[in-house]
Amino acid sequence: MYQMVAVVGITVAAATLPAAAQESRLERVLESGTLRVGTTGDFKPMSFKDPATGDYQGYDIDAVERLAADMGVAIEWVPTDWKTLVAGVVADKYDITTSASVSVDRAAVAGFSDPYVTFATVPVTRAAEVEDFASWDDLDRDGVRIAVTLGTVFEQQARAFFETAEIVTVEAPARGYQEVIAGRATATITSNVDAAQLTTTYPDLAVVAVDEPRAERPGAFLLPQSDQVWINFVNHWIALRHADGFFAERMAAWNISR
Repeated sequence: MYQMVAVVGITVAAATLPAAAQESRLERVLESGTLRVGTTGDFKPMSFKDPATGDYQGYDIDAVERLAADMGVAIEWVPTDWKTLVAGVVADKYDITTSASVSVDRAAVAGFSDPYVTFATVPVTRAAEVEDFASWDDLDRDGVRIAVTLGTVFEQQARAFFETAEIVTVEAPARGYQEVIAGRATATITSNVDAAQLTTTYPDLAVVAVDEPRAERPGAFLLPQSDQVWINFVNHWIALRHADGFFAERMAAWNISR
């Protein structure tokens, strides 16, 4: 008897799928009934844990929960961190991740879906000192300490953006903004979406009013590089959910600007 699986509202017999599809993560997820999702859980408003319940929340969480619902499968959350996020995809620890910035280094070893969010980088400092800085150049001077989390895209960017300022790295789960609040660093850099959440949560922080954000970049799901069937499926799902307004509605709900 053929196993029947539901894919975005369409029921098909698993045995009738092409061989390439049956060998992909797509077929594995449908047969197992479980989508393994790697997430760091430390990136508001994309993926974070509710301290009261321990449940994941955020824009990315809404997205993968909708993907799983459309596929008719359950989610197995696989905790990871930024240093091992790509390695987990390569090692088959999860089928998909929540959003990561698209980069050449990551794309060399892992696959990406089509983008579904745009990130840009802004500097954040203490609100009491924000008037001391009016540009990126103001931050790139002697005596300024820029804190970033080791292994993140922001560590790479900080080393590219700042020639004179001192770059201070911290190990996850520590974050650069914590060093700023504690007075151990002058500023940190982070995404526009994260900065909006941080300054709401911590009134002692403020975004430096630079002329423009830097390093605009697409954000996408990380996927196994060799599994084009799975990548194609996720890309088609993204296109469908863009078309029906799902992503726009979720961005508005989480106060994320394009």
